[in-house]
Amino acid sequence: MTIYNQISNNRIRSVLIMIAFVFLFTGFFFLIGKFFNGQGYFIIGLIVSLLSAVGSYFYSDKIVLWINRAQPADKKTFFDFYTVTENLAIADGIPMPKIYVIDDPAPNAFATGRNPKHAVICATTGLLNKLERSEVEGVISHELSHVKNYDILLSTLVAVLVGTIAYASDWMMRSLWWGGIGGRDDDRDRRNPLMLIGMIVALVLIPIAATLIQLAVSRQREFLADASGALLTRNPEGLASALEKISADPNRMSHANNATAHLFISNPLKNIRRGSWIAGLFSTHPPIEERVRLLRSM
Repeated sequence: MTIYNQISNNRIRSVLIMIAFVFLFTGFFFLIGKFFNGQGYFIIGLIVSLLSAVGSYFYSDKIVLWINRAQPADKKTFFDFYTVTENLAIADGIPMPKIYVIDDPAPNAFATGRNPKHAVICATTGLLNKLERSEVEGVISHELSHVKNYDILLSTLVAVLVGTIAYASDWMMRSLWWGGIGGRDDDRDRRNPLMLIGMIVALVLIPIAATLIQLAVSRQREFLADASGALLTRNPEGLASALEKISADPNRMSHANNATAHLFISNPLKNIRRGSWIAGLFSTHPPIEERVRLLRSM
């Protein structure tokens, strides 16, 4: 498999997953409107999700940096980090992103920002101290690929849509619990036991399905960033070796949390049980072994 084939396959999978998510999102609010005989529920859900997305679009990078206690990286202190990022940004034809560091012994890194002009690359001191320069190049090329592919924006929008479905589902369950199934005498659907059971099942399963799709999007974008990063450096081994070292490191990040775990090149929580099929479904990252295998097959 060539690098170009891997990039093409991952893009196709990402598009298919996003199409499935759009159908799920639309169908969920259509179901709510059908049950309550209202035509405006989908519009309300769409407006709420768009307003949330706009706020995330402009302020998500600042929030993520604050949560992870990141600080601006001084060029003199972190010379290799600065020059590697600068050189790769020039080679990739995008503006030099701002660079930040997290004082933490666990090797890891992430990218954030709404577009290449407002991008941030952040690495831990553990990564900068434990990896060789070629391995750091592999990691930074991966993060720059996230920036260029607008993965951060995509992840933010999907997260907002999943949150909208979750809130709507919670609101619907409360409405049903507090007497929302009564209705008028001519409202037969809402008094139909089968319709009620089907609605409750949908309210439980659809948010779970939306979350699984969100995680699938995240995993596919990781594969795409790996392939794009290898194309940028022309050295897949650098990133493969870096991923092995990051995975094998015993340290867990001090301030890691579920809200930002999906942004990092490797899961900072280190709590996914290997070999568990269910754990794999709910993982934000594909298995390191699979990523390394694909990189070394290019």
